[in-house]
Amino acid sequence: MPVKNRFAEMMPELTAIRRDLHENPELLFEVHRTAAKVADLLREYGCDEVVTGIGRTGVVGVIHGKSDRSGRVIGLRADMDALPIHEATGLDYASGTPGRMHACGHDGHTTMLLGAARYLCETRNFDGKAVVIFQPAEEGGGGGKEMVDDGMMDRFAIQEIYGMHNKPGTPVGHFEICPGPMMAAADQFDITVTGKGGHAAKPHECIDALLVASHIIIALQSIVARNIDPLKQAVVSTCMLTTDSGAHNVIAQTVRMKGTARTFDPDVQDMVEARICAIPGQIAAAFGASAKVTFTRGYPATVNAPENTAFAADVAHAVSGRVNQSTTPGMGAEDFSFMLNARPGAYIFLGNGDTADWHHPAYDFDDNAIPFGASWYAGMVEARMPAA
Repeated sequence: MPVKNRFAEMMPELTAIRRDLHENPELLFEVHRTAAKVADLLREYGCDEVVTGIGRTGVVGVIHGKSDRSGRVIGLRADMDALPIHEATGLDYASGTPGRMHACGHDGHTTMLLGAARYLCETRNFDGKAVVIFQPAEEGGGGGKEMVDDGMMDRFAIQEIYGMHNKPGTPVGHFEICPGPMMAAADQFDITVTGKGGHAAKPHECIDALLVASHIIIALQSIVARNIDPLKQAVVSTCMLTTDSGAHNVIAQTVRMKGTARTFDPDVQDMVEARICAIPGQIAAAFGASAKVTFTRGYPATVNAPENTAFAADVAHAVSGRVNQSTTPGMGAEDFSFMLNARPGAYIFLGNGDTADWHHPAYDFDDNAIPFGASWYAGMVEARMPAA
């Protein structure tokens, strides 16, 4: 099962689709043009069922195999949304919308799954049903959760689910995967410290909220250093700090902080949340100030089921023969996790070559990766539901 020759024949068309999507980026759930294009192409390819509006603006296509003796149903997912970044690639097909660009390769993911859908519609060399899932709002909107909450898994009787993401810095055609946690849970916290403002020349008459906030930032670093098992991973980062004054001679009364916590293990996640919620108030009280903490859980950890990871790796080996099956998990987050929490499955990386990193204004998806990714998507269906 090497790279399928059919995708070489499709490359001019698939490249044109990918570059059209790149030139017309859309954000979060507002992927109306993209979703309409995807739905139209799925109908053109001959999908047996095309449903729009799943998870608000998601698209789902159902493809029947030559037979359905097994009753098996496999889901394949790609994300569609772009990022609020001003593109700096200088490409002929660069974003036509200032302040928006496909800086994470979702244009490529969508194209690869479209290619796989066309191939599966043409060949139908499997026993069961393939469900192709085009998801909105991965970049912070939780579109994966919206699709699951909309009943997608039960409505289409999905039994297993597989997803893929490009990876800059890994050679094109190389795959990376591991069992267990693949990407971290991403939570966020907001802290407001209230002291007593005043003139900078009279600090003794004030309660310096900025000084209190500084101590809180330092104390939060003790969570990973002193509360978490050294053999387990966690990240606590305070990323923004603002005061209610922009003057050089005012001691601020109010300081606001924002940050993120990243974890793999649910028990570690609980510990990190408990400490982030407890520390600011205790530190503030020591200075005579107060602190309000809001902790918001975001995307769960993306956890690959061991058996499904082996299936995904086997297909990747068949496609290219270049698979790292013990890649190091990353502290980034991915809302495919909601789908993996609903059904067993796996998430795999596909190399994007020597390109700018994700979310960089000079990033571009490498079109040479399309045949590898499309072959893997199609191969998962044929391998997990072999023709009777």
